[in-house]
Amino acid sequence: MRSYPINSPEAAARLLAMALVADGQYSMNEIKTIDRLQASQRLGLAPEAIKAVIDGFCEDLLQGAGVQWTGSAGMDEPTRAQLLAEVQDPALQETVWHLCEAVALSDGHLADGEVELLDRMAFAWRHPAMAMASAPAL
Repeated sequence: MRSYPINSPEAAARLLAMALVADGQYSMNEIKTIDRLQASQRLGLAPEAIKAVIDGFCEDLLQGAGVQWTGSAGMDEPTRAQLLAEVQDPALQETVWHLCEAVALSDGHLADGEVELLDRMAFAWRHPAMAMASAPAL
């Protein structure tokens, strides 16, 4: 898995990519949500650059997946923790979490992998405001 500098736009965008494929696939609604929320601009990237980060993340997952694609839900915990640790700025963490939440909710349901990722982010970053209390029941 590639590494990015701490608090870099690429590190933040990769977490958005994790949310995008947390259920093993992504939908057009999720892609449109990224565009509609101007995620690339909010993270400090050009639209082409955020696409490159998403593509790179999926390539890294494929290389590590072997035969079976599971999306980011199948990532091992040390790798997930390493990627979350690359975003340390509390304001950036909150922005990333809200973007990830919007992507996860955009297709009308929360998959187990999406809930797990959002909860893991909130726990790792210790942000009570990021609790899933407002999310619809599964």
